[in-house]
Amino acid sequence: MLLGSQLRRLREARGITREAAGYSIRASESKISRMELGRVSFKTRDVEDLLTLYGITDESERESLLSLAREANVAGWWHSYTDVLPSWFPTYVGLEGAASLIRVYEVQFVHGLLQTEDYARAVVRRGMKGASPADVERRVALRLERQKHLFANSAPEFHIVLDEAALRRPYGDRAVMRGQLQHLIDISERPNVRLQIMPFSFGGHSGESGAFTILSFPDADLSDVVYMEQLTSALYLDKREDVAQYEQALKELQQDSPGPAESRDLLRGLLQLC
Repeated sequence: MLLGSQLRRLREARGITREAAGYSIRASESKISRMELGRVSFKTRDVEDLLTLYGITDESERESLLSLAREANVAGWWHSYTDVLPSWFPTYVGLEGAASLIRVYEVQFVHGLLQTEDYARAVVRRGMKGASPADVERRVALRLERQKHLFANSAPEFHIVLDEAALRRPYGDRAVMRGQLQHLIDISERPNVRLQIMPFSFGGHSGESGAFTILSFPDADLSDVVYMEQLTSALYLDKREDVAQYEQALKELQQDSPGPAESRDLLRGLLQLC
């Protein structure tokens, strides 16, 4: 995505159309569009030819971008789990790992980054009916590996609004749910985590379209991405007008939900009932 955005900036600065750029590397206009969005891998020769077309002759600048192209083609750690993942999900894991701010509304279950191992196993078993125990454990292992990002030195800011429905819908037995609720209480105390609960008592709210995630990145050249998971695919939205609508919906959810301290009190109340 970073390389693609820089190539787009260079192309637009020279007033070159996507069609002309595609012609220069024996590709279509849509291929250039996918490259600039970071949706396809990069051939070093193609990047070299585009840089020449865009008038980039300084060797240090060329080498910086070519190095980025080589890095972009290196498979991430999560690619070893692609045998148990839907085809659209590895892209999300990569984006999640690169994000500096992750904003979420979740209604079905506790978000994957906040799940305990036992709760995650119950969720995966429910979602992967008929899967072998080994495949279930590999999916759980991936989820736990993703969670390390929240505790790293370069951990992102993680802001989440959890609908009360996600907390009252049981996955696993009572011990599993108690462990999950206590984990939410504990992790909500972390300085990079802002956890709020949208209670049933509020009634209708701006999250009526369902769960979504907004990913923001440290590089100013990268636009925010909205991720929404569906039954057989996922949507990745990065148009400014689309992102703005989801940002407004999340802002209203945050304003209408109790703050982090009050939300912890709600979690403690649910824990007592469990």
